Formats: sequence, C-alpha cells, structure tokens
Amino acid sequence: MPDAREALRVEDIVKRFGPVTALDGVSLTLAEGEILGILGDNGAGKSTLMKILTGFHQQTSGKVFVRGAETLLRSVDHARSLGIECVYQDLALANSLSIYHNMFLNREIVYPGPVRLLNNRAMRRRAAECLEDIGVNVPSVDLPVEKLSGGQRQAIAVARAVNSDARILLLDEPLAAMGAREAGLIIDLIMRLKQKGNISIVMIMHNYAQTLDIADRVMLMQRGHVTYQRDSASTSVAELMDIVRREYRAMRSNSY
Repeated sequence: MPDAREALRVEDIVKRFGPVTALDGVSLTLAEGEILGILGDNGAGKSTLMKILTGFHQQTSGKVFVRGAETLLRSVDHARSLGIECVYQDLALANSLSIYHNMFLNREIVYPGPVRLLNNRAMRRRAAECLEDIGVNVPSVDLPVEKLSGGQRQAIAVARAVNSDARILLLDEPLAAMGAREAGLIIDLIMRLKQKGNISIVMIMHNYAQTLDIADRVMLMQRGHVTYQRDSASTSVAELMDIVRREYRAMRSNSY
C-alpha cells in the first residue's frame, strides 16, 4: 500500500548516455514537507538526476516512486500532472511580460467559448492571492518581470510552480550568484513553504553552510554515486568537506 507520508523515492537509478554512465545506482527518499539538499561538484550527476525526476530523461534502469506508487515519468508534462515542478537557474521567465502573465505562462486562464480570449482579471487576482499566500511582496502584479531584482524573479518562478499545484518542488541552485539580502529573501520563502507542510523540496546547492541551515537532510553526490546522506543536524561543513577531499585524493591516486 502506498505510503502517504512518502513524497518521492528513487531506487538504484542508473542513467547511461552511450558509453558514459552519468548515474550509477542512485537512491534517495523524500518525505512530505521535507527539504533535501543535494551537494556535489560539476559532473557529479545532480542535473541528470533532476532531469529524470522532471520526466525530461528516462532512467536506463531503476525505479521512481511518487507518493508510494511506482511511476515511469514519461515526460515533463506527465511529471507536472503528478505535482512535480522544477525551477531552473534560468527561471524561464518572460522579462517583458507582467508578473501575473508569467505566473500563468503557457497555462493561461481563458474565457469559455471558441475564441481563446485571456481572462486577465482572473489571472491578476489569482496571482496576487498566490503571492500573498506564500509571502512574496511585490508592488503590483502588473509590473514587468524585468523591473524586479534577482531575488524577486527567483521568488516569482517559485511562486509560479506553487501556483501550478506543485507537491514536489525541485530547485536548481536557487541561491546562485545572489547577495546576502537576495538570498535571505529566497531562504525565507523556502522556509515558509516548508511550514505549510504540503510541499516537499529538493534543492541542488553548492554552498554547504547554506544547505545545512535550510535542509532537513543533505545528500552528497560524487561521480554519479551517492557517497553520503545524513540529517543536517548530525553533520557539519567540515565533515562534508573532509569527505570531498578524501574522494578527490582517492581519484587522483587511482589516476596515476
């Protein structure tokens, strides 16, 4: 019987691109309302894992369970229909469009009838309600996205995913290239989403200290493997760095 407390489970995922093995036996679990931080250098397999979880790629072998039910994620649309949304680094926002138009981009509300006329009033109202509900403050939802700061744009991209009834939210480097103030805005938003209890979050991160502050658990990936998983409260930046250094030294020794 499916586990109602389990949002996502991945078992022994392998992904090969021709002769290259990008993921080699990756497993993870994510409970409802939990935040999991995934750490690792470039080439560790983090992005490939995210693309499998969004339905962009299908695994070579292994299993994915969504809320306890085994599922082959056939496409991005299929993953979204199951409540899985991803916010990538490029955010995929249309800078010249208003905040509320971006909130409903490719999912516009239209009036009934043979002619697809946009219901701007409904989209404006629902966008404002969603932003207020998750605590994102903007002067007006009519404002073009290009007028927003980097942190505000990230917040709008996250809000769009939440507005699409996301149950599992994947965030690709949500704090990359942000100053302390902008990062604080996004961290506060992530923690408010966590407090709601109905959204589970997976974050790809590069800052170990920030990850330990935000995530309930951390997972370290190296060369397509999961090399470490633990509750954030039970580890430290020093321990994580030591694991990375040991792996790097072992890799160099094997290359000679």
